[in-house]
Amino acid sequence: MSELYEGFLATIPAGGLILDAGCGSGRDTKEFISRGYRVVAFDASPELAALASDFAEQPIGVRNFSEVNEQSFYDGIWACASLLHLREYEVPVALERLWSALKPEGVIYLSFKLGVGERRHNGRHFTDATETQLQTRLAPLGDVESVECWITKDQRPDRQENWLNALI
Repeated sequence: MSELYEGFLATIPAGGLILDAGCGSGRDTKEFISRGYRVVAFDASPELAALASDFAEQPIGVRNFSEVNEQSFYDGIWACASLLHLREYEVPVALERLWSALKPEGVIYLSFKLGVGERRHNGRHFTDATETQLQTRLAPLGDVESVECWITKDQRPDRQENWLNALI
């Protein structure tokens, strides 16, 4: 994850405020805190939020992307492998809410499994994306200075998936 962290954090002011949106285990929250950033984190799963709170040693909120109502509040938003659990029709609304929560000049990092369509795997919902689909989803946001996309391979030894990453 260090390469992803470096690219994202290079855009965030020292000590800046990061929203870890859909924080899962709290791995990234803990890393950002260890590097001197302030972090607000949430997950939709109460069980994961409790585990993340213990791991990151800070409170983790329980909420959905539809409950992100802050305006121009965060220096950066980290949505690593979290938006992909939304239904396709929910993704544009979530992106709009995250974009509104971002300060001017702020940056959002997000990632999706590379592919097309929606599916269920091991009881979990996934919405995959291509760069073209992502660009279409981002078009209504307005004031987007740049979108940098790149593909990475899953680093877990038992996985063969590719990931679409983006800094917006």
